[in-house]
Amino acid sequence: MPLLTLDAVSLAFGMQPLLDQASMTIEAGERVCLLGRNGEGKSTLLKIVSGEVTADGGVVRLDDGAILSVLPQNLPVNDTRTAYEAVSGAFPETGELLAEFHRLSQTADEASLDRLMKVQERLEALDGWRLDQKVGAILEQYGIDPEQCLNTLSGGWQRRVLLARALVTEPDILLLDEPTNHLDVPAIAWLEEALGQFRGAILFVSHDRAFIRRMATRIVELDRGHLVSFAATYDRYLDLKEKALEEEDRQNALFDKRLKQEEAWIRQGIKARRTRNMGRVRALKAMREERQQRRERGGTASFSVEDAARSGKLVVEASDAGFAYPDGTAVIRDMNMTVLRGDKIGLVGENGTGKTTLVRLMLGDLKPTDGRIRLGTNLQIAYFDQLRGELDLERNALDNLSEGREFIEINGQSKHVLGYLQEFLFSPERARSPVRVFSGGERARLLLAKLFSKPANILVLDEPTNDLDVETLELLESRLVEFAGTVIVISHDREFLDNVATDTVFLDGSGKVAEFVGGYTDWRRQGGRFPSEGVSRKATKPPKNQNPVPEKKPEAPTVADTKKTKPVKLSYKLKLELEKLPGQIEELETELEKLRAEISDPEFYSGPAESVSSTLAELGDKEAHLEKVIERWMELEEQANQ
Repeated sequence: MPLLTLDAVSLAFGMQPLLDQASMTIEAGERVCLLGRNGEGKSTLLKIVSGEVTADGGVVRLDDGAILSVLPQNLPVNDTRTAYEAVSGAFPETGELLAEFHRLSQTADEASLDRLMKVQERLEALDGWRLDQKVGAILEQYGIDPEQCLNTLSGGWQRRVLLARALVTEPDILLLDEPTNHLDVPAIAWLEEALGQFRGAILFVSHDRAFIRRMATRIVELDRGHLVSFAATYDRYLDLKEKALEEEDRQNALFDKRLKQEEAWIRQGIKARRTRNMGRVRALKAMREERQQRRERGGTASFSVEDAARSGKLVVEASDAGFAYPDGTAVIRDMNMTVLRGDKIGLVGENGTGKTTLVRLMLGDLKPTDGRIRLGTNLQIAYFDQLRGELDLERNALDNLSEGREFIEINGQSKHVLGYLQEFLFSPERARSPVRVFSGGERARLLLAKLFSKPANILVLDEPTNDLDVETLELLESRLVEFAGTVIVISHDREFLDNVATDTVFLDGSGKVAEFVGGYTDWRRQGGRFPSEGVSRKATKPPKNQNPVPEKKPEAPTVADTKKTKPVKLSYKLKLELEKLPGQIEELETELEKLRAEISDPEFYSGPAESVSSTLAELGDKEAHLEKVIERWMELEEQANQ
């Protein structure tokens, strides 16, 4: 029996239904990615499954006794709860009692002791101490300080706390809505590993293509109110989807041709009317109704970038540049870099390593405290804010963009504001809606529309891929590649960086800035690694203060230190291990290819549930094993090349 069933679910807001008799099932152990354009209703569908929103019709059925948990899309704002309180809150009554017990145990007055005894008695009746152990265990597993307040944590650590809360109940199915948003690459890798170890079913919404490829065992697309399942990997889904759209266009063309013929027949003269077949007339009426009910696929975004006059050939030149806060905390040090017109720079680094500070230095918003930074001539900058701060949520899209104008100039052509917004897939009705009702993807598209309506020869994009659907994302990539000016991108989307960046600039958190040719994959190929990858896989606890800590002045190395830093040659045993690892990697990749081919078979999920679950579990285990083998190979290769 399926773990989750949606049967003929319908929901409408306004004229067009978001869900129109939508149906699907999810089996135990599946990892299903829900795809669809921005505004199609993916987040709403997850809310229907979780019970947050009630459908207009149809059935949503969870298997008897099954537990469902949700990892929300939005991070908490100004949440003063501790991590312990947030995670224990997954158990409503017990969690509140446990949090109260922890607070009361810090005081010593008689009134508190009296209440403490009552709380303790109730906890014992609810088996609260067992749940307390579960909360403590998962916090320790994820390296989370239980006393850390959520409002002092970075987005990545907040996401980690929320995942701990979702998993502490040991759910059978987990719902995830854009789980990689605002996470840096190491945090995404950690999330992938944590979810890979989860043995329950997962239904998730994501537009991070690398994450989808890593996680999804099946793709379900929400398209014009209907759910269409593709028992395939993400790349195979893209091929199948393209063929399906071609077939849909062919069938629609045949239908429209036949309808046109029937309309011509019904309008013939008196002679034809005498021989009219009433059955044919009724069939024509049915065809008209069918054509009227057809929901056309929305158009494709077709925006372009407004080019300003060319900047000088030199955009930025940094010589031994550095920046430190007044307290001496160094964020950037000894930076030497030259950016020329037309360069596409991708900034990579963990959250808090100073990427935004580096951009502000490069644009002249901050003055270096050391060295020199020289800016080029005729620089016109357009900035994309990941927090969407430039949008007024109470005004509609039209007012946000127009700023009092009726027409805007794009590359010498005058365009009406409504027509320009339609290029970004905003209908006239949607363009007049307040921004506060927009989905995250629609807000991102509106900000891109506003950004590209202004002439610029330098584009600075801070996390532009968050919430964008794949079609818009791919168009954005092509426009940035075609853009004649300079592009500076802060992004944790690995595939986006590969497709756009000509150079990757890496910040390691110590203030050092290193430049590499190519995108993210090229940086990894050249030995690029994040600092957190050099330590134990077990999560380290977040700092109490998110601001960088001033480094201590280096002390003179001792003899023992000198011996420790001397390159260590591989032993004979390690050399043998290194020689065998490529073969192991190739063997694992072959096994994974066979498993993925088996899972992509349309008949796979119709087999016994135990067989499906065991195969999916085997896939997850082998993927995790392959990752460890590759890491070991990289580690030994690095030692061998010293």
